[in-house]
Amino acid sequence: MTHSIQGRKRWLALIVLCLGVLMIVLDTTIVNVALPSIAADLGFSETSLVWVVNAYMLTFGGCLLLGGRLGDLYGHRKLFLGGITLFTLASLACGSAHSQILLVCARAVQGLGGAVVSAVSLSLIMNLFTETGERAKAMGVYGFVCSAGGSIGVLLGGLLTNLLSWHWIFLVNLPIGVAVYLLCVALLPSAPGHAHGERLDVAGAITVTASLMLAVYAVVNGNEAGWLSVQTLGLLFVAMVLLAAFLAIETRARHPLMPLGLFRMRNIATANMVGVLWAAAMFAWFFISALYLQRVLGYRPLQVGLAFLPANLIMGVFSLGLSARVVMRFGLRAPLAVGLLAAACGLALFARAPVDGHFLSDVLPGMVLLGIGAGIAFNPLLLAAMSDVDASDSGLASGIVNTSFMMGGALGLAVLASLAAARTSALQASESTAAALNGGYHLAFLFGAIFAAAAGVLGGLLLWRGQGGHGAQTGATVASGREKSTL
Repeated sequence: MTHSIQGRKRWLALIVLCLGVLMIVLDTTIVNVALPSIAADLGFSETSLVWVVNAYMLTFGGCLLLGGRLGDLYGHRKLFLGGITLFTLASLACGSAHSQILLVCARAVQGLGGAVVSAVSLSLIMNLFTETGERAKAMGVYGFVCSAGGSIGVLLGGLLTNLLSWHWIFLVNLPIGVAVYLLCVALLPSAPGHAHGERLDVAGAITVTASLMLAVYAVVNGNEAGWLSVQTLGLLFVAMVLLAAFLAIETRARHPLMPLGLFRMRNIATANMVGVLWAAAMFAWFFISALYLQRVLGYRPLQVGLAFLPANLIMGVFSLGLSARVVMRFGLRAPLAVGLLAAACGLALFARAPVDGHFLSDVLPGMVLLGIGAGIAFNPLLLAAMSDVDASDSGLASGIVNTSFMMGGALGLAVLASLAAARTSALQASESTAAALNGGYHLAFLFGAIFAAAAGVLGGLLLWRGQGGHGAQTGATVASGREKSTL
């Protein structure tokens, strides 16, 4: 089922949806700059402070699949509005918080609202734009918001914290959330769920949500607890057992939460594999390069945000126009491979950045390549992950690709941060503090480059050739049609 609005109103709806998504994306990074101020104001210890970030990641990562399926069953618009409402109210609670418990609990509720919005927004966009060229342009806008929003969050977080207080990094969401809600009510027609006659797979929902939340908890606390500790290994083992139980339930359920047949579609399976590797590389770029700029080169938070601007601007140029044209001209496979390989080269440049580096010679070239790579690759990756599913499964497909991004990014960052920390510890005896830190960052950037290159090769080899914008198709149609085509 597609939405019946046309013309200019449809593009206005896209802008409003992307504004809601931007609010969610910003909140994953905007808080990082304000953490020292939050700790000083509310008395967080170094270990408890991580829960300001982890509480959000835990519920966000754990509820993406569930949010997407609920949107399919009960209506994407209804779930989007509910998610925006929950996220906005939680932002008010965060901004008003004067205790550690209230802030951490409100961040967890923010993550739940953010998961619902992220899971269904992509479905709404795919159902608004069914024509190949327009869908590619719309996905370019969505891709820009997702890829550039994180670094915009650093800049905005620095501004609000320095000029006002840390409370405003949350309170700024209130007018945005209210505006998004009202505009969505005005622009998007009410539509029932697409999965008529189905019921929520409660057993599947419980097992997969618990599995994802335990996995996220283990990953985000892996550095602190130790990757080989009983806690980390035990949680990961339980998460795997629950995941196995979920898969067993899905094979028998009459109305499964996640029809496993989706993964027989080659583009969907490939896009999610690529998404895991690409997210790990992107997180390495964003977080590790921010640490390099701050802890090695001595940049202030606001300067870090400004350093990311070239990449943001380049991503904007590609995502908002050029990427759609490239997809229409060359299909999905070539742009995805070229973009990810360009990003790998950018990460490789950061892997040789010196302790006394200069912006123009040691930072800007890598930022430019990463901006080009992300700008080119994000659009075809999202199209590949979403284009071959029926409308009744679009929310689920959105939840799956968002989960792949989130889990790939969280796991990749945790692993790369551990490698960097181990390398830094090994160098501290013979190097200065800055040199030891830089040596650790070099190793993380190198592995990030390997992840991006592997993602580019997989996408180039395994994706079907095509423009990926032919609208929703059933699995049988896709399978029979694609088998006859040539690579």
